[in-house]
Amino acid sequence: MDLQGQTAVITGASTGIGAVFARELAARGADVVLVARSIDRLQVVAEEITARHPVRAEVVAVDLRDPGAVDVVAERVAAAGGRVDLLVNNAGFATHGDLVGADPVRLADQVRLNCVAVVALTARFLPAMVARGQGAVVNVASTAAFQPLPHMAVYGASKAFVLSFSEALWAEARPAGVRVLALCPGATETPFFDVVGTRDSVVGAVRTPEQVVAAALRALERGRPVAIDGRRNALLARGGRLLSRRMLVRIAERTMRPTPAGT
Repeated sequence: MDLQGQTAVITGASTGIGAVFARELAARGADVVLVARSIDRLQVVAEEITARHPVRAEVVAVDLRDPGAVDVVAERVAAAGGRVDLLVNNAGFATHGDLVGADPVRLADQVRLNCVAVVALTARFLPAMVARGQGAVVNVASTAAFQPLPHMAVYGASKAFVLSFSEALWAEARPAGVRVLALCPGATETPFFDVVGTRDSVVGAVRTPEQVVAAALRALERGRPVAIDGRRNALLARGGRLLSRRMLVRIAERTMRPTPAGT
């Protein structure tokens, strides 16, 4: 997957999976546009990339939950050359706990970042890819997308949206030569759980961001619509099809149930 002379936009690029995507794509020759809220962390990643590779690394510090954020990203891309060959929609976050008692503003922010921003960025950059007959979009979903997720109801539903959205776009864009991939990692060793505030949602072995990105790039090269990182994660995600929806959601409820305080 030679990316010499191409430009990749990566959201959530300051840490974790997004930062590893940025490093790996730069290693393959792509100029990168790094998008996240933290200017300091973005600059650290950008400086590391430009010190190691003869590519450009642009930094865009913006909160993708804001209505005008996509315009800011597009303006910076235009200033850097105007072309996006690869879009990685990685930014997102989760909350853990019952909907009752949750902060409605926080839940709405979760939908805006996990779903609305993904649609808005894809809608902004995909048409030019289709017109050129080449390009790729990677939308980071989750193994949480494959079943309802009690105690993380909004997060699970948001990732189910990303999975369905991406598979549909894969079919729409494929005839034009543009690849679309839904990347579905399981538990990954990133700051994700620091934001969630608990590790009660960890299921199975914890993978590394490097493993996740490697799985994504292999699937992208093969033109697949979905990549589930890790064999065990794939078995858990796909195995749910053998159960009734009622049984599946009851198992998920027990698995995701918050640990009582003090235990």
